[in-house]
Parts: sequence; structure tokens; C-alpha cells
Amino acid sequence: PAHLRDPQNRWFGLAVRARTIMYSTERVKPAELSTYAALADPRWKDRLCLRTSTNTYNQSLLGAAIKQDGEAAVEKMVRGWVANNPKYINGDTQILEAIAAGQCDAGITNTYYLARLLSKNPAFPVAPFWPDQQGHGVHVNVSGAGVTAHARHREQAIQFLEFLSTPEAQATLAGASFEYPANPAVEPHSILQKWGRFKPQSVGVAAAGEFQAAAVKLADRAGY
Repeated sequence: PAHLRDPQNRWFGLAVRARTIMYSTERVKPAELSTYAALADPRWKDRLCLRTSTNTYNQSLLGAAIKQDGEAAVEKMVRGWVANNPKYINGDTQILEAIAAGQCDAGITNTYYLARLLSKNPAFPVAPFWPDQQGHGVHVNVSGAGVTAHARHREQAIQFLEFLSTPEAQATLAGASFEYPANPAVEPHSILQKWGRFKPQSVGVAAAGEFQAAAVKLADRAGY
């Protein structure tokens, strides 16, 4: 899909991860959740676990949001998160484990981290929530590849990338990493299928890089 590759065709997304809201199935009802911005609501004070803005995953999330909504709206959201006194944890897996342990009730992580934990413990008490389904959709990013400018075996490299986009390779690649296949014709791992379908952001993932510097500066201004 066009939004999963470089506009100049220099790189291609091969597998997709959603950076979504995760919540305790023991202490949070899905009806309490709605959007990324709603995590700024005072009801979440002292209940959030987040990674810091130095993390590239969160820089990408904020960069895409700036592309869609502008800096003013995103800065208001981030200031709201900070006002809720989140617990900062340097690791997606660690955030999920903190939610399960009762240290916080909700957080933001990539989906494949939760799938890994569920593959080992199906009763792990955390579930994903798909935010902004009436708006821009869930933030997604990719694992991708491109061909280096001075590749000595350019044609073979291109053939390899084309192979990785085939249904057979996509099923193997995404199945092993617990990511979503970039090829929409391929079904994801059974754990991901249980979570149902969601509306992803349509903004191209290239926006994450385009607005990364702006995202870092915004986070600094907001004290994040």
C-alpha cells in the first residue's frame, strides 16, 4: 500500500505494527477509552505508563499526529499527558508488565510486544484498544527495507524485496515477528486476528521522519 512506502520508492514497508493504547482487563473497561488525546483527561491521573519522548516510537507517533492535526493540537495533548503524572518506563514490554502488575492502568505500546507476551501466557491481563476510530485512526509504523545506493548486487536485492512482498514470505515474516503483514491480502498471526480489525492512520509513515525534529522540539516544550 502507498502509505507504507517511501513516496520516492527508496524503501518499502514489509511488516506493520500499531502503536496503540493498552489497558488492564481487570481495572479498565474499553468504554472508558476513546482517543490518544483523551488520555489527557484527569481521570487518567497517576494511572498511565509511558515511554519518554526520546523513544523513536513515540517520536513517530507525535510526528504523524503533527502532520494530521498541527503542532498546537498535539502540544495540548502532550501537555495533558504530562499533567496526569505518568510513570515513565523505558521499554514497551516493561510497560505491559507494569500494567499487569497494577502499577498503572493504561499505556501506549506497539502491538507485537503484547502478542509476544500472550504467546507465552494467554491469560496475561492486558488488551489493546484501537483509538481514534472515528477520526484519523491508529498510528502505525513499519519494518521495512531498501536497496543501498552503491549495492553491488542491485537486481538480486530488488528480487529479494519483491519476494518478501509475496503472500508466502509475508505470512512467514509477520508470523514470526507478531507484526501485521504489509500485504493486505495476507492474514496476520492468530493472536492478532483475535483483536479484530482496526482503522489505521492513512497518513504515510514517511511523515514520522518528516516531522521527527518537530516532534522532539514539541515534546521538550511540553515537558515530556
